[in-house]
Amino acid sequence: MKGQGSDVLLEAKNLRVVRGGSVLVDVPSFVVRKGDVLAVIGPNGAGKTTLLQALAYLLKPFEGTVFFEGLEVAKGISVLDYRRRLAMAFQEPLLFDTTVYQNVASGLKIRGMTKRLMRERVDEALGLFGISHLADRSARTLSGGEAQRTNIARAFATNPALLFLDEPFNALDQPSHEALVKDLRDIVKKTDITVAFVTHNRLEALQLATAVAAIQKGRITQFGSVEDVMNDPKNSFIASFVGMDCMLPARILSCDGNCFVADVKRGTIEGVGDFQIGDRVTLCIRPENVALSIRTTRNETSVRNLFPARITSVVPSGPFYKVELDCGFPLASFVTAASVKQLSLREGGEIFASFKATSVHAVRRGDTEQPTLAGGTDVTSA
Repeated sequence: MKGQGSDVLLEAKNLRVVRGGSVLVDVPSFVVRKGDVLAVIGPNGAGKTTLLQALAYLLKPFEGTVFFEGLEVAKGISVLDYRRRLAMAFQEPLLFDTTVYQNVASGLKIRGMTKRLMRERVDEALGLFGISHLADRSARTLSGGEAQRTNIARAFATNPALLFLDEPFNALDQPSHEALVKDLRDIVKKTDITVAFVTHNRLEALQLATAVAAIQKGRITQFGSVEDVMNDPKNSFIASFVGMDCMLPARILSCDGNCFVADVKRGTIEGVGDFQIGDRVTLCIRPENVALSIRTTRNETSVRNLFPARITSVVPSGPFYKVELDCGFPLASFVTAASVKQLSLREGGEIFASFKATSVHAVRRGDTEQPTLAGGTDVTSA
């Protein structure tokens, strides 16, 4: 039985992993296409690692069928031959107590590669990850960043058709994390390798991935391009995970074509979307789309949503500051340090917050979704 098309490298159907009566993974369909860098995103305990381990045949028994290059694993291609076409790097490097060179060469030795070709492959992998100077160092003396570079270089050296990465950056300090993510992005572009990696860090997904699979409680809840998932999340859970910090329960009051007005109990918000009067929705607004100003009237701006606000906190957030607001409902904005000074932003101060109707992403609330306001207040009655 063949997969979906010639560009499909890996395909899984009806994949289920059950342990102790609990379903850890339940995925009817999963596809990795050639040349893709697929990020599997979700919170801790969502089933991300279990999914990768099942796909790599490192975890069994499981239900379902896996196809590789159109061949059914264990029938059209043996499990051993399949696994030799893969490589996997884990969060913990798990290096052998030997030199960096010998660690990177270990997978090639198992494959019975000649010394000459092995030398070429190892030297290339060491060079790609900037650790050629560490070749003769003992793995026991490496820093966390150096050890993880060695770990991933070992996987790359085998020239895999598909590389699985299980949160490889999670244990690194910030400088090592940023440097390795940047280098890996460049290496993936240079080598055109197909990668599937697990992360609970949305920035890693944005920086590395070409496609995203969002997983929640063992089930894939959205699968698509990075742009689709990040900008058009299909439910409140995904919206929160991809950085839409402000999530407001609301009810549609009126509709005019593709525009709507929604009641958020302490005000109304205008947005864009196809809804019906009375629909229960969650309005999702990214902080980077919220503008702040000292004084504004509706006659001075074309922005549809404008609210007076009280500043509840101003805290550093990477290169920006996150300004949390009380507009009668919670809102947040990302601003620069210069804007904090220019607008005299401080806790307890007053400001105007505005955002375009097109910046409001609305998702319908189903029976299983129970969005909460900041602080965990249940709002299912909205």
